Amino acid sequence: MELKVCALGILFRNGKILLGKRTKYRTSYPNVWDMIGGHCESGETLTQTLIRELQEEIGVTPIQFEHISTLLDSNNDHTYHVFVVTNWKGEPESLQPEEHSMIGWFGINEALELELALPVYRELFTSLEDN
Repeated sequence: MELKVCALGILFRNGKILLGKRTKYRTSYPNVWDMIGGHCESGETLTQTLIRELQEEIGVTPIQFEHISTLLDSNNDHTYHVFVVTNWKGEPESLQPEEHSMIGWFGINEALELELALPVYRELFTSLEDN
């Protein structure tokens, strides 16, 4: 089985992170909170995917970002490359209602209490507190 490669972004500002709540119609991880991002298209780099996905889904262009983790999701054969985005152009808004029913800013402790797509996200979010 070939792994599907994704780039995910955590917008991080004033100690808060931006997450999107996946719609209840999504085949994988419906109705839970997730990072913003998606699948790499053929010939695309991770950086290109991150920029395209954030533009498409929430209308922002990442300017300053850093790769912080690579996660393997054996439940559905995906590899997630996670970037923390600390500077961007535009203000986030939910542009794809079929993807996310809502987006929201959360303090790290608030985010830890949410129903998240993957439990390992909690470790990632906690690591951001040091920044």
